[in-house]
Amino acid sequence: MTDKPANAMWGGRFAMSPAEIMQEINASIGFDKALAPQDIRGSKAHAEMLAEAGIITKSDAREIAKGLDKIKAEIDAGTFTFSRALEDVHMNVESRLKDIIGAAAGRLHTARSRNDQVATDFRLFVRDAIDGIDVALAAVQQALAEKAEAHAATVMPGFTHLQPAQPVTFGHHLLAYVEMIGRDRGRFADARKRLNESPLGSAALAGTSFPIDREKTAEALGFDRPMANSLDGVSDRDFAMETLAAATITAVHFSRLAEEIVIWMTPQFGFVKLSDRFTTGSSIMPQKRNPDAAELARAKVGRIASAFQGLVIVMKGLPLAYSKDMQEDKETTFDALSSLRLVMAAMAGMISDLEPNADAMRAAAGRGYSTATDLADWLVRELKMPFRDAHHVTGSIVKAAETKGIDLEQLSLEEMQKVEPRITKAVFSVLSVENSVKSRTSYGGTAPQNVAKMARQWLRRLEKARQKG
Repeated sequence: MTDKPANAMWGGRFAMSPAEIMQEINASIGFDKALAPQDIRGSKAHAEMLAEAGIITKSDAREIAKGLDKIKAEIDAGTFTFSRALEDVHMNVESRLKDIIGAAAGRLHTARSRNDQVATDFRLFVRDAIDGIDVALAAVQQALAEKAEAHAATVMPGFTHLQPAQPVTFGHHLLAYVEMIGRDRGRFADARKRLNESPLGSAALAGTSFPIDREKTAEALGFDRPMANSLDGVSDRDFAMETLAAATITAVHFSRLAEEIVIWMTPQFGFVKLSDRFTTGSSIMPQKRNPDAAELARAKVGRIASAFQGLVIVMKGLPLAYSKDMQEDKETTFDALSSLRLVMAAMAGMISDLEPNADAMRAAAGRGYSTATDLADWLVRELKMPFRDAHHVTGSIVKAAETKGIDLEQLSLEEMQKVEPRITKAVFSVLSVENSVKSRTSYGGTAPQNVAKMARQWLRRLEKARQKG
């Protein structure tokens, strides 16, 4: 059998091409071609710096920049052919650059390795993804806050253990997710801040003997500074792990809301409706309206959390510096961040689309003796009863109502006075669900005036951020 010629990109060390299965396991172009825009940005910044440092001629740098611009235009137009034989995005771009400008293309790789090149590209990609995620999260917050303001006084049951606990408002419930997403955005912002250092110039692992200007390339690519250690620059992927951790927590928040939408849409609850835009039917049951968008959003957390765990497992045993294992860092990260973007878009659409059934929510809020805590608080406030005693008295009154099969507010004053003679008819002022939610005026409470105020504050904050950014 005649050996194929060696891969030209590897130089003269190898006399034979790799085995077919080696090519199959080694190639990453099927997924890392997503890094092409970042790869071209990094290469242009590197070439410009090399020219200013006198390492290559300015004429070569201009030719390189023109060639890279042409390649980007081909990629944008969908006419660029990515070759699996060239392994990865870096070699594909460099090979095409040589086709366009000739020998000058070979000077681009001066003082650079694929190790620092891919680390730079990946950081740029994740940073770009974070910026897009932040915009999408703000859109979900906007949809939630608008719906919350519109339903600041719409009463619904608040649950613990999925059992009726105390009445809240629908607006208050939605604002809980606004707060969660606010923290999600903070986690992504923190991850972005920490990743915003440039590995470019770390070369293979030890830096380079060429007089490069790493500050210049860092600035050109929007990084705050160069990374201070070349080994660290090429070998760590904590920035991707941190971003995936933030994505996982965010996906969990969306999954919880999606689960609630699924529950609320059941006939047993009947709290909300979604239009045809976010539901599907059944091929056999014509009556069905399935909340498939919510179900799929709920499921995506599996892919996103798996990507985080997968990268942790890839990285956990790697000695410094670069190992080929780290090729496994990108495909699942791309998939996870893409999945999160899809979830965010779906959730923003569903939130805007869903309409609450106020009557069903109000009726459910009154069931399960949900104002029992209001009764206990009244006993403490009006009769100066220790709370533990008030809790016991309230429990006895609830039992009396339960025995009769009636709601707490339907129990007569005489029945209550059999348990605690000092109770007066004023107690009925706290037993309706409307009065219950109105009374929760503490900061962060569910009182409609609180909810409306907080929703407006969030809407102003989001609008101010939009105008600023």
